Amino acid sequence: MEEGHKQIKSPLAKAKGLGSAKSGFHHWWMQRITAIALVPLSLWILVNIRFLFESPYFQAREWLNVPMNAVAVLLFVWMSFYHAILGLETVVEDYMHNKMRKTFWLLLVRFVFGLAGVMAGYAVLQVNFG
Repeated sequence: MEEGHKQIKSPLAKAKGLGSAKSGFHHWWMQRITAIALVPLSLWILVNIRFLFESPYFQAREWLNVPMNAVAVLLFVWMSFYHAILGLETVVEDYMHNKMRKTFWLLLVRFVFGLAGVMAGYAVLQVNFG
């Protein structure tokens, strides 16, 4: 091509090779689903957290032994962690431009919240079946 001439490309031609447009939809959709799920779970936690702070240890433990309470606590924790993962991944992907650093932080976010979720699950199971 001669120097000075610009190549004319259609918007589709410019976008080709930049990745799938579908890949972000699942991420976006899961952020909305977890946010909606966290509304009633957060309200439930706010109502019940008072009981936990005002009770002696053995009563709080008995409260967590109730299956509905244990499941609701786990759902709240796991939904919160997953929602946080999705949000932090968005921040890292949008603002970190070094590919190695981006990969490191994405893995670290998943690892830390994954480990915290496993620990929360273990703690609730330990109280219930320990």
